[in-house]
This record gives sequence, C-alpha cells and structure tokens, in this order.
Amino acid sequence: MLHRHTLAAVAAGILLTAGIGATIPAGAADAPALNASTPATAQVVNVRWGGHATFDRLVIDVRGALPPVTVHQVRSLHYDGSGNRVPLAGKHFLEIKLSPATAHDDAGRSVYHGPRLLKISLPALKGVALTGDFEGVVTIGAAFDTKPDFKTFRLHSPERFVVDIAHPMAGCGA
Repeated sequence: MLHRHTLAAVAAGILLTAGIGATIPAGAADAPALNASTPATAQVVNVRWGGHATFDRLVIDVRGALPPVTVHQVRSLHYDGSGNRVPLAGKHFLEIKLSPATAHDDAGRSVYHGPRLLKISLPALKGVALTGDFEGVVTIGAAFDTKPDFKTFRLHSPERFVVDIAHPMAGCGA
C-alpha cells in the first residue's frame, strides 16, 4: 500500500511539472531576462540640446530603463565626490540627478559620450556639465542667466529624460 502512495505521488509530480511547462509561452525559456545590450542599472550615455522658437531643450539619453529623476534649482553646481565648484558661467542652475544610474560599464569604462563641460549660447540654456557619476547617481548640471522656467517629461524607445526651458521674456531680469 505504501508503494502505491509513493508511485501516485511521483506520477502527480511528473504531471504537475508537465502542466507547469505547458503554461510557459513558446520561446520564453530561450529568451534571456535582459537583452545583452540592456544593462541591469540604467546607463546615462549622452546629453544633447537644441533651440526651438520659444524654448530650449535638454535631452538626457539613457540605455536601459529610465530611473527616477530629480530636478532642483540650486545656487551653484558642484562636482559629486570632490565638492569642487563646476566652472560654468551663469546666475541660475539646475541640478538633474538620475538614480540608480551610472555613466560607466561594469569594467569601469565610460559609456557617456556627451559633454563634460560646455558653454552653450542659446536664449535660455548657457551651459551644461556632467557633474557626477558617483555611488549609483549620475548628475547633470545646466546653467542659465535668468531663473529657468522649465518642465520635464520622459520619452521612450529609446529612453530619455527631457527638460524644456522657456525662453526668457524680453526685458525680464533675474
């Protein structure tokens, strides 16, 4: 009698395993969880900008899933890690932080191809800098002559974070 119960348990296990296998979609067992070119942690690979009729646009390109992003107005920009001041001319600054994110691969090689520190002469945007790739946080700084009036949003396929900065009104100061 004990032998029959053991045999029944083994048979039930085989049928259960076969049933679970039947519920996996075709090809799913062959597909890796992540594409070989998709990193486990988001990688910031570029920062670019452009001028439009009424606003300037700053775009941060990301490989992998776009992480949480914070944008804050700050009095000055400082390099993460060292705390040294970023030498961008301007009276007003935005600090954009992506975390968790890196600008390097697992071997420590940079994957970031954008500007490290660059003066820009658009109506609103006056400069941009990579200010940090430190402890899982990538920080981008942007400089302005007048207080920036901005909005942010995300775009997908490919992943990117966008900051649109309205052009300053003629005659308005800081």
